[in-house]
Amino acid sequence: MHKQLDRIIAQCPYKVHVIVEDYNTNEIVWKNRGEEIFSSASIIKVPILIAILAHLQKTNGNLNHIYEIAPENMVEFSVMTEQRQTRATLHELLLWMTITSDNTATNVCIDLLGMDAFNNYFKEIGLHNTRVQRKMMDFERQKLGFDNETTAEDMQHLFRQIYRGTLLTKEWNAIALDILSRQRSHESLKRYIVDDVKMAHKTGGLDTVDHDTGIIFTKERDYFIGVFITEVTDNEMARQMIGTISKIVYDHFTKKEEGID
Repeated sequence: MHKQLDRIIAQCPYKVHVIVEDYNTNEIVWKNRGEEIFSSASIIKVPILIAILAHLQKTNGNLNHIYEIAPENMVEFSVMTEQRQTRATLHELLLWMTITSDNTATNVCIDLLGMDAFNNYFKEIGLHNTRVQRKMMDFERQKLGFDNETTAEDMQHLFRQIYRGTLLTKEWNAIALDILSRQRSHESLKRYIVDDVKMAHKTGGLDTVDHDTGIIFTKERDYFIGVFITEVTDNEMARQMIGTISKIVYDHFTKKEEGID
């Protein structure tokens, strides 16, 4: 596996940030550019999801509470905007935000706690380089230097806590895993895996980045994989790269490698 990954990453024209963790042994079995900060794109929606669930747990909140969708939060690339929804339950907002990366739902969610509260929570749970600094599709603020950021190490740390159930009670953690497991975008980590494998993961992409990260559940063992590609000029090529890396790692853990390196 290691030689294959070395070769593929060396051939890639973009920056490739990768972490793979074996949950059976708690061992980081592969890491490349793990500490570098990059634009999170929609990966930021995972810590936002966990922060909101933690808030609900603390305040005895209700997922069925209905929120108004303000016109200023309605943006493109949103099934909620397509449906001209003006109200939604919190559960619906969290689902759309995660499983279709809905930007309108995300903007409503950001308003629920506010950016400062999210960023304080991220620090509390050990995400040292993860920040939400703009709403979705707010490219004007992005041009001013305010972007949503993270690192491969932060995402590995977050998903380990989700997998181990150390951030939320069993009930609320099950909700987080259920939402993440209903992801509808499968163009990257699942791209070349023919098996019907369960993943609790999140994708993210902009013109210059493509990411996919999460937990893979197999009969042999569960593991974390995060592949984050930056300085991208061809998003399709980047997604193929994520798929290739994911397949190599999957074959390694499920003992489908043709050879041992």
